[in-house]
Amino acid sequence: MNYVFRFIISVFLLCPMLSAAWPIDGYPDTGIRRLEEQRMIAAGELKGTGQPAGGRWPTGAVDIRLTQRPDLRLPAADAALTEKLLELLGDDADRYGIAVLDLSDPNQPIYGEYRGDYRQNVGSVGKLLGALGFFQGLSDTYTDDIAARETLLRNTVVTADRFSHSDHHTIRLFDIATRTLLRRPMQDGDTGNLWEYLDWTLSVSSNAAAAMTMRDAMLLRQFGPDYPLPEEKITPFFDNTPAAEKTALFKQTFWEPVTRNGLSLDQIRQGSFFTREGKRLVAGGGLSYASARSLMQLLLQMEKGQLVDEWSSRALKRLLYMTERRIRYASSPALRDAAVYFKSGSLYSCQPEEGFTCGKYKGNKRNYMNSVAIVEADVDGKRLHYIVTLVSNVLRENSAVAHQTLGTRIHQLIKQRNGVN
Repeated sequence: MNYVFRFIISVFLLCPMLSAAWPIDGYPDTGIRRLEEQRMIAAGELKGTGQPAGGRWPTGAVDIRLTQRPDLRLPAADAALTEKLLELLGDDADRYGIAVLDLSDPNQPIYGEYRGDYRQNVGSVGKLLGALGFFQGLSDTYTDDIAARETLLRNTVVTADRFSHSDHHTIRLFDIATRTLLRRPMQDGDTGNLWEYLDWTLSVSSNAAAAMTMRDAMLLRQFGPDYPLPEEKITPFFDNTPAAEKTALFKQTFWEPVTRNGLSLDQIRQGSFFTREGKRLVAGGGLSYASARSLMQLLLQMEKGQLVDEWSSRALKRLLYMTERRIRYASSPALRDAAVYFKSGSLYSCQPEEGFTCGKYKGNKRNYMNSVAIVEADVDGKRLHYIVTLVSNVLRENSAVAHQTLGTRIHQLIKQRNGVN
């Protein structure tokens, strides 16, 4: 298996015309326009900043890895690995929750965690649960018809409306005909297909796109095969449906998939929309949170092809394949040659403190930083494959830099464990 994996990677990386990766070679199948810009850059057809080596894997190499291990569960925490993780965290260990699962030998996985059940608001990492709700609804509506799911994702055009209000995150709007890129916050009237809204939700963490995706997940859950609704019927539905019924539909759309996929709402849930207007239109279910262990369980379910189903798991993993600008944990230089499947989220706030200057990701009241990453790399003939989930609240420290540093140190730890340099 390792030999075949390395052969596929080497062939594609050495072939210039195939050096674009999924999702950057995925425009014909998905209609995600920013991917075509990245493909053109990789092929030398357009100037711009391309992807590092680890961001140029082809579709055939970007896949879920544990379909042959359907019964795999998280092993008991290994004392030696856990001790190493504690050493990396140092004096701030009690401000972290961390879980690491080394799958480099899939027949002998090794797991370490510290404060794995500590939960906090994980910010934009919760967008994974928004996407999960959408894919669960898609599967329930078209259980035995993958072609219908793909057609719906490719051909359904979504128009940004009041649910997208408001967001400072920018989205990529690439005009394929003129080969020009516009990057700005989402505006009313912006259109994209469902694949593109899912990509905006996860690749650049657009709150506006996430709210639109969640809006449509609720519509899909409510109307099933009659989705998508005509635009003129969407506003009346949300305006005229009683608040309690909308809350119940929210929970059915985003909470029920959590339990159906073997996770506990006591440890992981998304309690609201990601925009102010979304929250006004639909009252969710209160607090949002997750723990390192629950996020690990979610990603493990995905790797086994059991997050909704195999097709959905594969689609979600490919949506997480990092072909936007790598940030925070994923920006570690040590991961440049690795494929990284990544989502992060932060929440920070400050209060007056003598001698302290508030800064981005450097709160002194709260300083939440949360990262989930699947890392795959071929190093000295050895395939490394591991999952890291990480939540932290280290006050006054630049948490983006702290997670980047941990990304480097954990990668080195995994290399040492597997006998490579």
